[in-house]
Amino acid sequence: MRLAFSTLGVPGLPVEQVVRLALEHGYHGVELRADPDEEPVHPGLSGDARARVREMFEAAGVQVLCVAAYTRVAAAGADDAVVEDLRRQVGLAGDLGAPFVRVFPGGGGPEDDVVAARRLAAVAPYAAERGVRVLVETHDSHRTAAALARVLGPVGHRAVGALWDVLHTWLGGEEPAASYPALAPYLGYVQVKDVASAEELTPLPLGSGVLPLEGCVEVLSREGWDGWLCWEYEKRWYPQAAGLPELLDAGREHLMRLLGEFA
Repeated sequence: MRLAFSTLGVPGLPVEQVVRLALEHGYHGVELRADPDEEPVHPGLSGDARARVREMFEAAGVQVLCVAAYTRVAAAGADDAVVEDLRRQVGLAGDLGAPFVRVFPGGGGPEDDVVAARRLAAVAPYAAERGVRVLVETHDSHRTAAALARVLGPVGHRAVGALWDVLHTWLGGEEPAASYPALAPYLGYVQVKDVASAEELTPLPLGSGVLPLEGCVEVLSREGWDGWLCWEYEKRWYPQAAGLPELLDAGREHLMRLLGEFA
């Protein structure tokens, strides 16, 4: 498995410094948070700016793993605005050479599954043309693998899949051994993190909290899954948390230790 980190842990950091962090601390890829109000990479970038970002990553041998968008595919309202936002995010990912776009479920009503599946199916052919998969994260209205599978199954397109956020499946009461089989047909990659409890979600160094990271890595290894583990350290939402850069080495070592144990 390959390791990445999310820029949610280093909000607003210029791209060249993000690339340097990945190189210095032994990470193979980066998940780029795409918030136009705060982040240097977002769908409003010009073609030239997108090309420069891609060149910086490629020159360093670091993969742009994902454009982490905030589109909510089951949100109330008309389909057109959601589908158009999905297309913009997919276009950005394609230009950056990122294989994935992250989106949220964001539902709130009885028709959530049908609405989300319809919108995802509408953008799937365009995503396939751009070489991008749209991954719906286990989050908010569909935080468990079982809930998310209800959306992804009816879409039935390889360009739409799942992002397994270990925190949210845990909060939803699922063990990794139950989450993985439900997500396996759709799984793009896995977000790892750690927290003190279900009531205290301030991010912690990997391995110092209560999340079932060992169980997650164990089931992935047992099933022969060889994708990405991405550390999503939520510094943006918890400014009192320790800085991510000084934690990156220990985080990589913890994940490598788990991978070695279950190899």
